[in-house]
Amino acid sequence: MTPRNILFLMTDQHRADTLGAYGNEVASTPVLDELARTGTRFDRWYTPTAICTPARASLLTGQAPFRHRVLANHERNVGYLEDLAEGTFTFVEALREQGYNTGLVGKWHAGTERKAADFGFDGPDLPGWHNPVDNEDYLAFLRERDLPPYEISDRVRGTLPNGGPGNLLAARLHQPVEATFEYYLATRAIELLERYALEGEQDGTPFFLELSFFGPHLPYIVPDAYFDMFDPELVELPASISETFEGKPPVQRNYSAHWTFDTMPIEVTRKLIAVYWGYVTLIDEQIGRVMEAMERLGLSDETAVFFTCDHGEFTGSHRLHDKGPAMYEDIYRTPGIIRVPGAPRGQVRTEFVSLLDATATILDLAGIDQSQAVDSRSLLPMVRGEEQPEWAEDIVCEFHGHHFPYPQRMLRNDRHKLVVNPDSVNELYDLLEDPDEMVNLYESAEMDVVRRQMLQRLYGLLRERGDNFYHWMTTMYDVGEVDYDPTQSGLDETSYRGEGSSV
Repeated sequence: MTPRNILFLMTDQHRADTLGAYGNEVASTPVLDELARTGTRFDRWYTPTAICTPARASLLTGQAPFRHRVLANHERNVGYLEDLAEGTFTFVEALREQGYNTGLVGKWHAGTERKAADFGFDGPDLPGWHNPVDNEDYLAFLRERDLPPYEISDRVRGTLPNGGPGNLLAARLHQPVEATFEYYLATRAIELLERYALEGEQDGTPFFLELSFFGPHLPYIVPDAYFDMFDPELVELPASISETFEGKPPVQRNYSAHWTFDTMPIEVTRKLIAVYWGYVTLIDEQIGRVMEAMERLGLSDETAVFFTCDHGEFTGSHRLHDKGPAMYEDIYRTPGIIRVPGAPRGQVRTEFVSLLDATATILDLAGIDQSQAVDSRSLLPMVRGEEQPEWAEDIVCEFHGHHFPYPQRMLRNDRHKLVVNPDSVNELYDLLEDPDEMVNLYESAEMDVVRRQMLQRLYGLLRERGDNFYHWMTTMYDVGEVDYDPTQSGLDETSYRGEGSSV
């Protein structure tokens, strides 16, 4: 039996390796670990692009970023579209047409002018990329409960190349847990869940409810209990902390300077990772409150539950913070868990899947035609333990810029990763021998066959999708036989073989 309700739990800028279910033996995430134990954990769940707004627009539409064309965050927009075109298909509008209640509590960040309510979402309007602690609904929440306002100390930041203060990376929050924005979001989600449960009892209306936390995106601002929860001495630094950027695109070194990594002692990096884990625990606890409410309301047996995020986070890996023009696993491979009542428990799937595939899965659960989610494919057969024929053995990701235009395309298969950087050196990694992506093998003679095969494969996939990035590859790399006029001129003998040709 297919459950009629959907609870979609989402975080922002969340590394897979912060969860116990994904192998972290120090961090504390019992609620999400239990979701994985009773559902299906995807070990190769990737974001289509490691930046908030384009990734969230892809989830809404089931379209790859190059297709929906919302390619950058509003706050750092470099001239791209900031809102989906009118008439663009979205899963939420399809659900509402099917009679669903649809709610979104938390981060929207999928457009500028058009808000969540414009697409049919119930819930408070919470704009921006970080916790909007000056939002009137949040302030009213604090006043009603006689809770103290937002106040921070112990700020952690480095020094920019121009001598100015770097971006805020973490701080200590002087509020009790009950006053945190995370607690507020969970409370509002529970209130909406209660309303939807009542309406479901009265008239059978199903619901889709998304709870989208703004964290654990930096800056990591949490109360004492979470700021000091993990001993930095227990933090194992990522191997890529020793990144030299040798043989890598120069933009990565520049981004490292922008994020002030080398201006802070390594002990600060350990502390930042420890605080990041504390932030994840705070969110895990708030998700626990929502899961308990769902159980109390008798919804657990008829509600499918998703957990994922928009993209990952560097947190010191490759001497970087945040995300940006570097297509490492740290920010492209993310957690992805789905639990469907009645489906096998404790599954681990290793197919390459995407946040994009969540769109078709939502539609599939609701019995809605998935064809308009053109770049998405339902994961429901996998979750139900069914064989999935003809699933791709690799995955394509893309990037278009953050702070400045910077186009990239990535192909990842079982062992290797290829990244095409038109402005610079391309990248090729052997993830079996080098899981931390430290050594760029693109120019290695012994990788000639792999390089050529992956270039040809990426080229073919981009052409198949209609992603015109392939035009660059046609002229620059050995991509195999070309069956069209790459000059697009049609004016000389290289492309024209009709009547009157001198050839």
